[in-house]
Formats: sequence, structure tokens, C-alpha cells
Amino acid sequence: MTPAAHHIDKVMRTASSDAAAVRSSLAASWRRSLEHYGLDPAQRSAGARLDGTALRHGRDRLGALLAIAAPKLDQLFGLVGGSGCGVLLTDEHGIVLDQRRNDADAAAFGAWGLVPGADWSEAAEGTNGIGTCLADRRRVTIHRGDHFLARNIGMSCIDAPIFGPDGGIAAALDVSSARTDQTEGLNRLIAATVSQTARAIEADFFRASFPTARIVVGGSDDMEASALLAIDADDLVIGATRAARKAFGLEARGALKPLPAADLFGRDDGPSGFERAERAALVRALARTDGNASQAARALGIGRATLYRRMKRLGLGA
Repeated sequence: MTPAAHHIDKVMRTASSDAAAVRSSLAASWRRSLEHYGLDPAQRSAGARLDGTALRHGRDRLGALLAIAAPKLDQLFGLVGGSGCGVLLTDEHGIVLDQRRNDADAAAFGAWGLVPGADWSEAAEGTNGIGTCLADRRRVTIHRGDHFLARNIGMSCIDAPIFGPDGGIAAALDVSSARTDQTEGLNRLIAATVSQTARAIEADFFRASFPTARIVVGGSDDMEASALLAIDADDLVIGATRAARKAFGLEARGALKPLPAADLFGRDDGPSGFERAERAALVRALARTDGNASQAARALGIGRATLYRRMKRLGLGA
């Protein structure tokens, strides 16, 4: 039996098993590919590809994200390109919008269909790094025989989702390789870098989406670095990354209903919101004047004695 025939037989047996789909996320993806999308692991035809006009429209729609991601794609490719890997960025539907690869690998990537405009959703290609990452909303590594289609079992695909400011998936970051000596150990090293790069793109995209807001990192050591909040001039939280939404129990997706930042960071047994705001204003004024009370009072438009009274009331040392 050829490797392709063996793979097809394994996929059909596993995807048809209820127990396997419950135990394994990979088997569940194979089952989706077979039953939900009606794909055949033996099919050999190449997937769909957008024409030039449709691809331009797709790139224009995500123009801001692509501009932010571009230098990070360059940096990631600088790390993995020498080992024959390519770097791809897709939209939320799995359409490849941008790519980095060596000229020497162009023919190989073209033959695999790893090119701008190609559709790598699960509906088009079955289980694969890009499509399964988007379907499961998590980072994945689909190594060789993990693919659904037999024609894709020569590839290794390592992916991480990029979430937008609304909490939904905006894109997927992919590193793919068709090298025969690509090992699972190397894949694990690449996966960590892909995930880190995806979170960096996500954070920069979030900051760019709230250009006039103050961006605050979630205030707990065990929170993800990508747990960011956007706070406006009135100290209202107006945006949150997916990690921050999870950490603070906010709406999972969609625009946030503005809420006072003190409601997230404050303590019920502490001072009121107005007191916290007043205390923060005094601390900022004193910091700007290197602790000079007279200068701080002038900056706040109050008398020196008034400043001292307020400092005492709020527990600030004179």
C-alpha cells in the first residue's frame, strides 16, 4: 500500500469513528472535513484561488492590519526562511493575502497552492494549519499525516490566530514547509515564535484601532501580555483585546459597552471613584514637579494649603 493509500484509509476509518472524534481534536477536524464539508481525502484537484481583482479587494479590506503586520512578517521570515519555510498571512476566511518565501522555493510553494489568493479554509482543503487554526480558534501544528487530504501530507503547517479589537478572528499567521527533514521538534520551536509574532501583531493592531485612547496592560502578573484595555479621556474602558475580555469577564465579541475603569481595577473597600480620580490627579501633579508642593498646587489651580489638606485626606505624605 502506498503512503497516500495508507493515509486515505486511516482518515476514513478515524473520521467515521464517533469515539475518535470525541477523544481527539484532530479526529474531530477530519470528521468535519468528511461529513460537514463533504471532502474526499483522495481528491487531487487544487483548491480555489482568487483572481487579481478579488485579491486586491481582500487586501484593501484588511489594509491597516497588513501594514502593521508587514515588518513582523519580515522579521519572522528572517528567522525561518533559511530552513525552507514560507510565511503567510490570511484573512479570517483562510484566504492567503500576503506571503514571504525565497525565490528558490517559489515553484514548490506554487505547486502546493501556498500562494496569495489561495483558499486554505477547512471547507476547501480539509484539516490543515490555516483552516483548522481558524475553525478551532487556537494555535495548531498540522504535521504531514495530520492533514486530511493525501496530497498535502508532505507539508508541515504551523499557525496561530490573530484576534481583532472586537474579539473576533481577524487573520491567521502561518509558517509552512514541505522539507522532508522538517521534524516535530523543530515545529515546536517555530510554533512558539509564530504564536509570539501573532500576539505582537494583535497588540499593535489593537493600539492602532484606538489612537486617542490610553492603552493599559492587564494588571495581574498571571495575565497574558496581550491583555490590553483602551481607556478614554473620561477613564471609560472602550476597548479590550480577547485576552483582556477573558480576564475581566467582558463581552467575548463585538463593541464594548463603555464602563468605568475603576469598576475593573478598583476595590469595593477602597476610596470612591471620585476620590481615586482626585488622588491620581494629585500624584501626577507632584510627580511632574518632582514633589514640589507649591508648583503642584499652581499646576492644579489650587492653594498650597488646600493641596496639603487634600493630600492628608487622601493619605498622601506631605
